[in-house]
Amino acid sequence: MNARSIFLRLVLLASLAFLGGAVHAAERLKDLATIAGVRDNQLVGYGLVIGLDGTGDQTTQTPFTVQSIVNMLGNMGVTLPPGTNLQLKNVAAVMVTANLPPFARPGQPIDVTVSSIGNAKSLRGGTLVMTPLKGADGNVYAMAQGNLLVGGAGASGGGASQTVNHLLAGRIPRGATVERSVPSALGHGEHVVFELNHTDFGTARRVVDAINLATTEGTARALDGRTIEVRAPLDASDRVAFLGRLENLEVTPMQQAARVIVNSRTGSVVMNQRVTLQNVAVAHGNLTVTVGTDVMVSQPPPLSGGDTVVIERGRVDVEQSPGSLINVRAGANLAEVVKALNAIGASPMDLVSILQAMKAAGALRAELEVI
Repeated sequence: MNARSIFLRLVLLASLAFLGGAVHAAERLKDLATIAGVRDNQLVGYGLVIGLDGTGDQTTQTPFTVQSIVNMLGNMGVTLPPGTNLQLKNVAAVMVTANLPPFARPGQPIDVTVSSIGNAKSLRGGTLVMTPLKGADGNVYAMAQGNLLVGGAGASGGGASQTVNHLLAGRIPRGATVERSVPSALGHGEHVVFELNHTDFGTARRVVDAINLATTEGTARALDGRTIEVRAPLDASDRVAFLGRLENLEVTPMQQAARVIVNSRTGSVVMNQRVTLQNVAVAHGNLTVTVGTDVMVSQPPPLSGGDTVVIERGRVDVEQSPGSLINVRAGANLAEVVKALNAIGASPMDLVSILQAMKAAGALRAELEVI
């Protein structure tokens, strides 16, 4: 490498530090992006939980539980007489879910989650019977079995009941054994693709510069604002070492866009640290609308021959508490924005309307997303 190349690389490194280091701390590439093809795969299976203390499915209302028990006993050589009416309270039908991690090999254990699909009262103390877990292609990739860990507790008696946490779902740590591995394309082809967690052309350019700076010019190139193609060694062991070195590269991402996320169903409002406010005046008051019915009795005069009649009249009352005009000063960070909104005295549901009005007035310097 000649002196000119070394000088250009030093200038590039200094420029990257100047442009991004003062605003955002550098992050590892593995925290900013993932490698294409290296992903979890979802598994699901249907099974039975046995050994419950009278808290299982009511078999009269869940016929699939009875059918599953009959099929399981039949596979074990137990034949029930025709017309047998099973009334079991210690069995529950469940769905078993798990994530198969990348590069998992047969024999490795994985965690599973067990959830009731019938009308069981609790899965606490139950044991999952051997359940095959299938992928989206219908093939069996793992077998699950074991004792459930349920974090909740419950008790009932005398017409009263008390429940703490959730009793109809539990986990079995290392409760499934991998039986089939998922082929990975990581070891094939000349290139490996990094995918950014968030689309950002500036961050993609910085990732490319960091990889080329750590290796050789032209090793990486950005395909779009999210995908970076990297030329990697063909040998499997060399490729693993190469990717391990790239994942630990320090890259300074571009500034995140200011964003406010509003959940219209729960009233939750979440803002990142880039959100700011311009000077704005907000008038906030509570509006109360009461709809009722007044019952009146019409009594005729004596000896008039009339009938007593009950009359219902609708009533609508509108009451609005006095709201003051509050001047919200420009905020420089998230803490000041939150403090300004709390000073208004608005509830979370009111904040949804206030933020929308601020955005329409141009005072909210952020992207407003309602989910």
